[in-house]
Amino acid sequence: MTNGREVSRQGIELAVQQDVGIGQPDSDAAPGHAAALGPGGTVGRTATASPPIRLVGVSKAYRRGAQVVPVLTSVNLTVAPGEFLALMGPSGSGKSTLLNLIAGIDRVDAGSIFVGETDITTLDEADLARWRSRSVGFIFQFYNLIPVLNALENVELPLLLTPLSGRERRERARTALSMVGLSDRMDHYPGQLSGGQQQRTAIARALVGDPDILVADEPTGDLDRVSAGEILDLMDGLNRTMGKTIIMVTHDPRAAERAGRLQLLEKGELADAHP
Repeated sequence: MTNGREVSRQGIELAVQQDVGIGQPDSDAAPGHAAALGPGGTVGRTATASPPIRLVGVSKAYRRGAQVVPVLTSVNLTVAPGEFLALMGPSGSGKSTLLNLIAGIDRVDAGSIFVGETDITTLDEADLARWRSRSVGFIFQFYNLIPVLNALENVELPLLLTPLSGRERRERARTALSMVGLSDRMDHYPGQLSGGQQQRTAIARALVGDPDILVADEPTGDLDRVSAGEILDLMDGLNRTMGKTIIMVTHDPRAAERAGRLQLLEKGELADAHP
């Protein structure tokens, strides 16, 4: 008889297959791209600059019945390859919406978003999901870890739909956890980890496919000051040593200070940018 944990895992794998955030395996992807982390923390893909990101006239509104609520209005923004950009602004200013549009989670109402030469606003849902699974790693405020999976299994999760064998997936997940300092916590479940350790696990999950872009929505918002500082140190290291482009939404001025550039959003429009 199948036990409850196995049933849960089967359900999770089915959910992953249906999740637009993961996408389907891409047989045309360059070898090693979907699982580029190798033994010892090496990156299997040849190190290349992340593609630039360019938003041109991006607008987005949400509808509440007959009411149209503008969120972003004609936003123009360029993020250089390997840049660490912080987005700040009051609640409701459109920060998370902007992040979701750049990551291909949400769709624009008007405008274009170029990542390298690709305008992701023109991709259909299947192609967008494939692009997202190859190109973007997600870091959330509340970690979004699966409680019935241990740290290693949580990190392995994005690789379930790649052509990799189970042994290869676990090897890359172990490498990613070692990179964030959790080699001694791989068998622990989320409830057995501190908040900082859970966020490190989430960062390892974001890294395991070696994406060019990391998007982080309030990554330190649920952490104490010491743990938040450790997470920011880790993100700074990923940006400096691995060349990851990082776009971070935050309300915390201390977190924003760690970015290379701060961009303000006010009422759906970009305000003063600070180097």
